[in-house]
Amino acid sequence: MAKREYEQRTEALLEPIAAAAGVAVYDVEYVKEGREWYLRAYIDKEGGVTIGDCETVSRALSDRLDEEDFIGDAYILEVSSPGLGRTLKKDKHLQMSLGEMVELRTYKPIEKQKEFSGILRAFDQESVTIETDGAPRVFARNEIARIKLALDF
Repeated sequence: MAKREYEQRTEALLEPIAAAAGVAVYDVEYVKEGREWYLRAYIDKEGGVTIGDCETVSRALSDRLDEEDFIGDAYILEVSSPGLGRTLKKDKHLQMSLGEMVELRTYKPIEKQKEFSGILRAFDQESVTIETDGAPRVFARNEIARIKLALDF
């Protein structure tokens, strides 16, 4: 089974657990760091998540993952908030962040620059628009390495 399938199956298990705990699923990722595999579940709610929320979801998710047992590798399960400077990976993340200050990094320099910041104004399948210095700036999605919420404005 592929990494993306692990993430999708975990997210499907996580959805009802999160709903029962009064939180929403933000993202799930399965990544290798050094020699260790990590299965990370990010949860969120209005006003932010607590350690208690993370603990409740982690215990329930761990039990369900043990029952289903579809990940062959040894891994470390982490459940946390996506954080203040959260990465905006999916369209639902961009939608929730319209009007917010973001930091955008491109794969290749554009006008000798790879990092841009501005207010997220629009997005579609092909592009993302941020407002910088009062003017819209459009980036092709395939040029963007990462978009995240800005911590400092």
